[in-house]
Amino acid sequence: MDVCESLPERDQALGVKLVEQGLITDKELSRLARMQEGQADAVSLIRLLLNLGMISERELARTLAEQHDLPLTDNSQYPLSPPLDKPLPYRFLKEHHLVPLHQHDNTLVLAMVDPGDHFSLQAMTMLCGQAVRAQVGINSEIDAAIERLYGEGQSKIGDILSAVQEEEETEEHIAQLKDMASEAPVIRLVNQLVQKAVELRASDIHVEPFEHRLNIRYRIDGVLQQGEAPPVTMTPAIISRIKILARLNIAERRLPQDGRIELRVQGQDLDIRVSTVPTMHGESLVMRLLNRESVVLDFDALGFAGDTRSRLQQVLAIPHGVLLVTGPTGSGKTTTLYTALNRLNTTERKLITVEDPVEYQMEGINQIHVKPAIGLTFASALRAIVRQDPDVIMVGEMRDLETARICVQSALTGHLVLSTLHTNDAASSVTRLLEMGVEDYLLTSTLNGVVGQRLIRVLCPHCKERYEPLPELVRELKLEPLNPGEPVWLYQPVGCEHCARTGYHGRLAIQELLVMNDDIRKLVLSHADAGQIQRAAVAAGMRTMYGDGLLKVRQGITNVEEVIRVTQEA
Repeated sequence: MDVCESLPERDQALGVKLVEQGLITDKELSRLARMQEGQADAVSLIRLLLNLGMISERELARTLAEQHDLPLTDNSQYPLSPPLDKPLPYRFLKEHHLVPLHQHDNTLVLAMVDPGDHFSLQAMTMLCGQAVRAQVGINSEIDAAIERLYGEGQSKIGDILSAVQEEEETEEHIAQLKDMASEAPVIRLVNQLVQKAVELRASDIHVEPFEHRLNIRYRIDGVLQQGEAPPVTMTPAIISRIKILARLNIAERRLPQDGRIELRVQGQDLDIRVSTVPTMHGESLVMRLLNRESVVLDFDALGFAGDTRSRLQQVLAIPHGVLLVTGPTGSGKTTTLYTALNRLNTTERKLITVEDPVEYQMEGINQIHVKPAIGLTFASALRAIVRQDPDVIMVGEMRDLETARICVQSALTGHLVLSTLHTNDAASSVTRLLEMGVEDYLLTSTLNGVVGQRLIRVLCPHCKERYEPLPELVRELKLEPLNPGEPVWLYQPVGCEHCARTGYHGRLAIQELLVMNDDIRKLVLSHADAGQIQRAAVAAGMRTMYGDGLLKVRQGITNVEEVIRVTQEA
């Protein structure tokens, strides 16, 4: 296989096996090989695959286990306490993604992400003074075990759990659940989960019950990371405690529920949205953390480049029409809308919002929380508020044709309407509205512009490393220097104590702004596809999300792999 010959020798066998098993294509492998050539330090194929998320961690681990003829480590095999008396360096274990499992016949058994990493095996042999034997482990499970066994004081959960008697639980009555949820250790444990999420800058806490374990995960900078989990016997008490805080019905376990918690943690006012859904082994629960004090409603802080920002401000200056913000869930659409509202919020204007739910409370804006159970839907609320003489209307999401038509009619009668839509890019929003049933002549008369956006992780400023990429990579990605005549410099993540050794700290948006013009209106009236509309917008000066991402790569804000990860379709 010719493409594998361009890989480093250590990665060729893995590349062949991945292609043979259909996990990646020849074209994807070729792209990975070119990325390796463009790195200042040699990055293994395993690390690239994990960073880009091209295949699942479990599939990669299974393939490596087959390739090296080694057992695959089950999650139950990770020890509850360190198997060695002597301390091991946390940083070394984290950097090389390995963790001791147990000792067998005077041999230390290790779980490793990369069993071909002979340097790490030799280092562990010298460090422990005994023979070592490798097994293949899943990346996130190894990292969670390292954190639990050797983390540098980052978790107090173990201290709290020592106060709880671990005993077999049977089905509890509601009164017993309330009693359990009111016990001091359970209260402290739930508080600690939220406190750790704040310390880790997590946006979500996932509490997931399974048959033999309770899984705790934190979403940090858009990526889920494993957290230390309490015993499975505590599952009913923990979920009941959170449901009580969110004022949910703890007796109802068969239907999804939504609630809200207001807490003050480490001097910060947190607004926590709680969502529960019934699963095979109990209720899966997600807590979304909204820090009202840390939200910066500023286009520069959100990542809008100079020309995109100025064009967006021109669109917002139009007193009537529709402005849409589009992107997948968790791409920062609502924050962009609030930033626009903050700019429009003056004494001369009346602003009303219809949201599900109201995420941030803003002074001077009338905010309505829809309640479908009593008939207060987006459409019914919109019909009422147009009689309230508003200047600006913000609709949380255009979910159906009725809502979309009322928004368009409101724009026709002199209102500025802001809303969101779930599409992959800005051009697709236009075709989506047509497919929903909005008339083309109304759409061309009211739609002012569409912002498409994604969130990318920002490189940690304390440890990011500069390198000069190969000319071939520069040509392929069309990377031009920021200043003519200068070489192109890129940056790559390293990892340090400031970023929890991930190499990233925080997130920023990459955007594209489609502004309606006569050429695009003609395409809409002829029901052109999204590709034609996209090309017309680019010809009129729109920078795509991919292009905006590459601009931030050249500015040293992020790296190429991160841009590719969030803009696969580009």
